[in-house]
Amino acid sequence: MRIYELSKLLKVTSKEIMDAAEKELGIEGIKNHMSSVRELDAARIQKLFLKTREATGKKETSNKSVAKTKDKKPKGKDGKKVTPEETTKALEEKKKARPRRSLQKKEKGKKQQYRKTKDTDEEKEYLVGESIVVKDFAELLDIPVNALITKLITNGVMANLNQEIDFDIAYLIAEEMGISIQRMEDEEEDGIEFLQEEFDSEDDEADLQQRPPIVTVMGHVDHGKTSLLDAIRNTNITVSEAGGITQHIGASVIEINGKKITFLDTPGHEAFTAMRSRGAKVTDIAILVVAADDGIMPQTIEAINHAKAAEVPIIVAINKIDKPNINIDRVKQELAEYKLLTEEWGGDTICVEVSALKRIGIDELLEMVLLVAEVEELKANPNRLAKGTIIEANLDKGRGPVATVLINKGTLHKGDFIITGTSYGKVRVMINSRGRRIISAGPSTPVEVTGLSEVPEAGDIMYAVKDEKLAKSMVETKKKKTKADSGKTNPKVSLDDLFSRIQAGEIKDLNLIVKADVKGSIEAIKQSLEKLSIEEVKVNTIHGGVGGINETDIMLASASNAIVIGFNVRPTSSASELAKRENVDIRTYRVIYNAIDDIEAAVKGMLDPEFKEIVIGRAEVRATFKVPNAGTIAGSYVISGKITRKSKIRLLRNDIVIHEGEISSLRRFKDDASEVVTGYECGISLDKFNDIKDGDIIEAYIMEEIKR
Repeated sequence: MRIYELSKLLKVTSKEIMDAAEKELGIEGIKNHMSSVRELDAARIQKLFLKTREATGKKETSNKSVAKTKDKKPKGKDGKKVTPEETTKALEEKKKARPRRSLQKKEKGKKQQYRKTKDTDEEKEYLVGESIVVKDFAELLDIPVNALITKLITNGVMANLNQEIDFDIAYLIAEEMGISIQRMEDEEEDGIEFLQEEFDSEDDEADLQQRPPIVTVMGHVDHGKTSLLDAIRNTNITVSEAGGITQHIGASVIEINGKKITFLDTPGHEAFTAMRSRGAKVTDIAILVVAADDGIMPQTIEAINHAKAAEVPIIVAINKIDKPNINIDRVKQELAEYKLLTEEWGGDTICVEVSALKRIGIDELLEMVLLVAEVEELKANPNRLAKGTIIEANLDKGRGPVATVLINKGTLHKGDFIITGTSYGKVRVMINSRGRRIISAGPSTPVEVTGLSEVPEAGDIMYAVKDEKLAKSMVETKKKKTKADSGKTNPKVSLDDLFSRIQAGEIKDLNLIVKADVKGSIEAIKQSLEKLSIEEVKVNTIHGGVGGINETDIMLASASNAIVIGFNVRPTSSASELAKRENVDIRTYRVIYNAIDDIEAAVKGMLDPEFKEIVIGRAEVRATFKVPNAGTIAGSYVISGKITRKSKIRLLRNDIVIHEGEISSLRRFKDDASEVVTGYECGISLDKFNDIKDGDIIEAYIMEEIKR
């Protein structure tokens, strides 16, 4: 607001405003009548002049009243003279006896009315956050919105009923109206943390009741996960799915011998780990499906390691036993290699032989699930507000945001107010796994819910609250907190700061994921690394696999707070990007002893890396040309970053390192080039290496010194 505008508003000269602002309020930077001041400073200037006028007016009124009192000699009812002290006392009593008027909300179709209200000795104190919407502030103070907007304009703040004002402006306005407001403390705003503590608190043993187990089916692709679920539920899902592969997370409830079991049909183990990385512990039991004709496959190994990392009991279902030429003992032997020793062989892993196609062994498998559930003693309190996990969510064209919720504890009723992530709403419709509308859902029950304000994310925790106002305020608080914390990330473990975190007691277990080019290397590395455990920290290899480092490995590392070790392999581009986002530490080595030495040095606090590898670009080999006296030229297309003449290179074939060396020649057409950027073709010749094939990836990198 400009100085001349204030002078018009207050009906004083610009010079007087400038002097008062500088001398009495300490506002600097005002040079002339065209200078601007902030809204808060404008409000302070107006308040100063209004107080000055009130003081001057009171003085003049008191002088006039004294003069009149001198001229008129007041007399009482009995004709006696009245002293000035008695007059003052009588005026004060009259003022007290006069009823105060308060503004009331205007009723539709009627003129504004004022009603007399009784005075109360207790003054109300209102709590306001860092900012508040004008409409909400008017409701809080119980005054019409128009009256509040007028007050704001008088103080130089232009705001409509939907705009926010900060606490300082709200405090000035309330003070002028004689109302006391206080800034809301963080503890009072942070209701979601309190709600989490309340839900996570242990229930009384007397209130707990048996609940159905929640089962996840995992295994290698095309080993019959969905077909097995199809056989269990007597439904035909596989036919309706694209290509016979599960495309989304489904949840259903089946009943056997009067007891219920909830099944989650996840696309492999990726979604299972993705939800676990968001803090959602959904599964009670994992069924590992292994085909009798295929045995243990790469994704089967991943599923085993993911289930073990989540500390979930595993039941093995050996599927496709109806096929000819199968060897079940071979499958059991392979399982034993991954510490899943079956009960027949003296272990504790339940193993059931089934055929999803012929419906063989299905009842026995379900009985084993109920047996494990009984041993685990799965219980929950249904007589409380509901807490659940979002399994899937999408935006439906007709119904709006739709979420599938799995109730963990409590009972969700139709009409309950719920919050999940940054979304809130009222449960309008609940549909169970059979497509029927229901009015309540207890523990371990999956339901489809409509009525949320926006689409939540899979893995978000859902809470039921008492009223909509509480739900709305808590979600708004969480949105602000999420925005404030967007730049912060959870510290993941890395070799650089490992020793300091061990000393601080933050880390008791060092989890590692090992990927190598051949299986023999994995076993050698795992055995060598696990021998490095010391008293303060135990080294655990939670997963080992053959092939390049992919996104699944990064997700598992993120969920388990692990470091990824690559031996003779490289991460894919998407895996590298995901690792950056998730702050997962990836270490790649060519010599096994370097990996062992680095881990040992990190555990014992001696790691002092001097150089850091920075990948600057990748090029794909499209064609190869043999040139006499020059060797093989790789006709390449730069797919990311840039390739420079001085950079070191690494030749990858199926994400496995074939060669490391330097570039002997880099050309664009017939001209030598110092660098070639993304989207351009070039010819690359490698120093003393000619075994280049179409489809190979040339990765360029530089070694940068780390400043200490």
